[in-house]
Amino acid sequence: MDKILFEQVPELFESVGNLFLEKKEELCEMDARLGDGDLGLTMSKGYAALPDLMRAEAEGAGGDIGKMLMKAGMKMSSLVPSTMGFLMSTGVMEGGKALKGRTELNGAALADYLTGFAAGIQKRGKCEPGQRTIYDSVLPAAQAAAKTAAENPGASLDEVITAAEEAAKAGVEATKDMVPVFGKAAVHAAACAGVPDQGAIAGYYKILGLSNYIKK
Repeated sequence: MDKILFEQVPELFESVGNLFLEKKEELCEMDARLGDGDLGLTMSKGYAALPDLMRAEAEGAGGDIGKMLMKAGMKMSSLVPSTMGFLMSTGVMEGGKALKGRTELNGAALADYLTGFAAGIQKRGKCEPGQRTIYDSVLPAAQAAAKTAAENPGASLDEVITAAEEAAKAGVEATKDMVPVFGKAAVHAAACAGVPDQGAIAGYYKILGLSNYIKK
């Protein structure tokens, strides 16, 4: 896949939504052990709704992918009014801001989106690397994507998303040795030792959902 056109972008995120629907119970079970137990519901509800929100904004966006994403992300936030829901919607909005004026996605644009997405999560969550959160998978993914695009300005969508996917997966593994500082996980920090963070796993699934569409 060389590029993703404006009208195909909702399909790209539909792939993410489908994966979260598939992983809903798994994420809820993981979250029940060290969190509130609703992670799978939040991710599946938010991302399953996002494609239609984007389609509803498509005409008014006038072919601008960034504008479509920003407006759809704003509406997404009202559907999933939880901490993770706000993180995701802010990530989508900031990712959209990074794509303002783009009418299609290539490898470099995808890297810009992932960089904006990670920045949105950091901005909203006030989190830092190493604190055992979703940021610990999406930040490495964004950095790997940006590095790939910078070293090869003609990098394909496949090359960029592969780098991001591998980095996100490694980021999940790294959380096994991190000490949590937020939420219920911080209270039960001892139980987290050797266990990957469920938020980081959700971040990896976001990247994997994008990858599934690009590599289909």
